[in-house]
Amino acid sequence: MSLSDTPHRRYNPLTDEWVLVSPHRTARPWQGQVEKVIPDQRPAFDPACYLCPGVTRANGEINPTYASTFVFPNDFAALLPDSPSATLDDGLFQAHSERGICRVICFSPRHDLTLAEMEIPDIRLVVDLWASQFSELAAIDWIKHVEIFENRGAAMGASNPHPHGQIWANESIPTIVASEQRSQKAYFAQHQQPLLLDYVEHELERNERVVYANEHWAAVVPFWAVWPYETMLLPRRAVSTLAELSDAERDSLADLLSHTLIRYDNLFQTSFPYTFGWHNAPCDGEDYAHHVVHAHIYPPLLRSATVRKFMVGYEMLAQAQRDLTAETAAQRLRDLPSLHWTKA
Repeated sequence: MSLSDTPHRRYNPLTDEWVLVSPHRTARPWQGQVEKVIPDQRPAFDPACYLCPGVTRANGEINPTYASTFVFPNDFAALLPDSPSATLDDGLFQAHSERGICRVICFSPRHDLTLAEMEIPDIRLVVDLWASQFSELAAIDWIKHVEIFENRGAAMGASNPHPHGQIWANESIPTIVASEQRSQKAYFAQHQQPLLLDYVEHELERNERVVYANEHWAAVVPFWAVWPYETMLLPRRAVSTLAELSDAERDSLADLLSHTLIRYDNLFQTSFPYTFGWHNAPCDGEDYAHHVVHAHIYPPLLRSATVRKFMVGYEMLAQAQRDLTAETAAQRLRDLPSLHWTKA
């Protein structure tokens, strides 16, 4: 089979799903919607930004004059820790109350930066914060899963351009995480080896979809990627949570994040929008020897800074579909410089 020019389906062993790939369609003309490119001319400090140091937030609290990273409870949390326990069970109509804790993480006091523009030592501080926040929330007896994520850019629904992410900690295991767990557990039972550890080793051997790799981590465009320039960040040893990373692995992760995110920005010379999140092992007390901590990055841009991929029609009604192959996407990202275009 020629994967570069033949319509085909690819299997995602992590979620037990398929994606349709139609590489011959990359030449089709585009007359659809284009995005407005918003000039990124933010000041280093914005007194109107509720995430900047020393600014008063909507609830009346004043942010400290933080100098590196800062965490606070989300003022508009989607989950509440004191939600009353309740259940609806009426045949086809089922509902359960859900407790949770939501926090906001400011990556930097600088309003005018993104993770891609931060220095590697400063990104390392963010890695440490992710790890410590996971440990703190996972230690709460009723928390079963901690989702750490970032929505970057207006195209991905970010309501504030200040460099920041979120944490949602649930009392149940979310749907996508549960699906990944089933697949990883089944693979481990059959092979006595974590699925994602085998996968990253095979990707490094083939070197077809590797965007960047160092001693401890690899960024790859997954074989089964759905979004045009989707990547996964994978450790090169079996470690189940960010909290278990060694100092050397945390340094390497900061290096990997810098090199990967800079390449995104360089692709279309724009501050690349994306949704980025970590899948740590659940914290419900079960054995997760099968789980390898990893991150997914889902960026929507397809052809340029103004043309993005839309998940509509066939994707919403049948199955995921892409035109650009994972191999081509990885090659384009891999060939880009690791010096940020705005600093060149």
